[in-house]
Amino acid sequence: MNMHPRALEHAYSTLDHVIPDESELTAGVRIEPGRSYGFFTDTTVCIGCKACEVACKEWNNLPADNVGLTGQSFDNTGALSANSWRHVAFVEKSGTHGLRDGLDQKFQSGWLMMSDVCKHCHNAPCLEACPTGALFKTEFDTVVVQQDICNGCGYCVPACPFGVVDVSTVDGKAHKCTLCYDRLKGGLEPACAKSCPTDSIQFGELSDLQARAAERVEHLHGIGVESAYLYGTPDAPGATGGLGHLNAFFLLIDRPEVYNLPAAPTRPANRVAPSLATGLATVAALALASAFLFAPQPGRRA
Repeated sequence: MNMHPRALEHAYSTLDHVIPDESELTAGVRIEPGRSYGFFTDTTVCIGCKACEVACKEWNNLPADNVGLTGQSFDNTGALSANSWRHVAFVEKSGTHGLRDGLDQKFQSGWLMMSDVCKHCHNAPCLEACPTGALFKTEFDTVVVQQDICNGCGYCVPACPFGVVDVSTVDGKAHKCTLCYDRLKGGLEPACAKSCPTDSIQFGELSDLQARAAERVEHLHGIGVESAYLYGTPDAPGATGGLGHLNAFFLLIDRPEVYNLPAAPTRPANRVAPSLATGLATVAALALASAFLFAPQPGRRA
């Protein structure tokens, strides 16, 4: 294991101050305004421990959702919501119709697991739909909701092609992952990535993460996992429909729909001009038809 040289300066477990630029020690990156940061989630090493969910809720003081079993999965969270900004999906794939048939090789898991989160899209549809400016791009190229400006209109909810944004029934405001904006400003790695025991969730500068992810896919192909691919990087599935790319992107080994991700997400803004043109053309056609039907005809008495 490689250790950053600065780690020797903080060898004791009890500290009397915040470590400056702590993310340099925990994630190998120094956080600086004006650069793009995000998450690379490698689903092939996710073990479903939900440490990321717990860390997210603890840091952001979020209440629990759906306490108890859903009867549909071992995953009790169910989905992203106003109170759950991280959601670890459990997808059972082994055997016929998803049921275990006992024919798996030893030590092979029949589960696909993925920690889902806001994608912090490069061209964020939720931000484009917000009428009050409550959603904004930060100096770290992430997307954050300002609850004190949000009027609860909910336009951002259907605008998001990933079903991330949710309006709280408690305060009537929109809520979602902030990519730990407050921690980034303090030089800290986001809570979910810092708590992940397998580095399934990796935080860093976007260009570095994309290069690291491409190497990981190449490695998996080399050991026989031909189904591995990236979702959300430029010119890849998930970065379609004018979204550009996703600052929180994933390595998957099955179709996006299996992980409850859209195969080809799009920006609703792309459909505004064609829809407006179609509407205006329809109005014009109706006006012409009405003029023709109700115009005085030669030889007909008024």
